[in-house]
Amino acid sequence: MNRSYLSPKTEPRPSKIHGLGLFAKTAIAAGEIVAVKGGHILTSETWRALEPTLGSAEIQITDNLFIAPATAAERDGSMVYSNHSCEPNIGIQGQIVFVAMRDISAGEELTHDWATTDDSDYTMDCRCGKPSCRKIITGKDWMKPDLQAKYKGWFCWFIQRKIDAHSMRESR
Repeated sequence: MNRSYLSPKTEPRPSKIHGLGLFAKTAIAAGEIVAVKGGHILTSETWRALEPTLGSAEIQITDNLFIAPATAAERDGSMVYSNHSCEPNIGIQGQIVFVAMRDISAGEELTHDWATTDDSDYTMDCRCGKPSCRKIITGKDWMKPDLQAKYKGWFCWFIQRKIDAHSMRESR
């Protein structure tokens, strides 16, 4: 059962970045919806228990809630397959809707910068290969002022609220 929506203009296939990625089968115009993340709403405690078995398959939607598959059988149908890139071509609008940030050509891998969706304690090597690659990605990259400026309008709701709250504290 598919819990996530993937545009018919996209397809998952092997990625040079990592595992399976989402690719454009045909051209996608800026602003088009390419994916909507689906799954179950899980507490962070529940997701932490499932993640070792299911791997990275979630999107954080609040400090304590994630949308993710609840079983291994649901994993594939819950995936969006968007790998990280330091020069992404899709971004999040709201909490779970991914849209094209610019016109995308057929064959391009659809990627988003995980700084716009993640607020977790992790560090990983980046394999996007882009000229502006940060080399190391963390679950706290959203806190970097340069990324806040670069992705203004492209952060998920709960991270944007954190950025706004921090800005308000700084301005006092």
